[in-house]
Amino acid sequence: MLWERENDIIESRTTENSRVFSRRQVSLGKAGWNMKNEYVTFTIGKKKNIALIAHDNEKPKLIQWCKDNYDILKQHNLYGTGTTSRLIADKAGLCIKGYNSGPLGGDQQIGAKIVEGVIDFVVFFSDPLTAQPHDPDVKALMRIAQVYDIPMAVNRATADFLIKSIYMDSEYDHEVINFNKNIQDRADSM
Repeated sequence: MLWERENDIIESRTTENSRVFSRRQVSLGKAGWNMKNEYVTFTIGKKKNIALIAHDNEKPKLIQWCKDNYDILKQHNLYGTGTTSRLIADKAGLCIKGYNSGPLGGDQQIGAKIVEGVIDFVVFFSDPLTAQPHDPDVKALMRIAQVYDIPMAVNRATADFLIKSIYMDSEYDHEVINFNKNIQDRADSM
């Protein structure tokens, strides 16, 4: 089966998180866990963990984009929200792990996976012309991608540029605010 719900593969998720955290711990070793450092270096591996999301009017465009980039996408770990992940599996033939539908918390689940270090690349074909009932969740996802310096495409042109980037086949080091230092500084000032 190409499409799986998160709760159906709890054991795999635990194994996956261990791998991801080990990767991040190695990256953190480069910058050191020195509380004086303002930033910490994270590494996005050669094999990307890509979230694929689309609003209803944009789903056909994302599915076509997945078909057009099948050979590249099949080499990476794919994640998606509700209906979008199901359609990608059924119509594009890609293996993808599904979370809840966006309005039912799926965007928040993807955001949480960014924070946990599981997802390091987002393609979100959003509909700029239609009001969304879960717009605050969408904004929160975009904000958390910014905070963690995660590449995020919100339309086909940007997605095309990202997937054809020289970084798609290599590791990429990027700096993120040292949140432990930030927490320590805030606690010290209170």
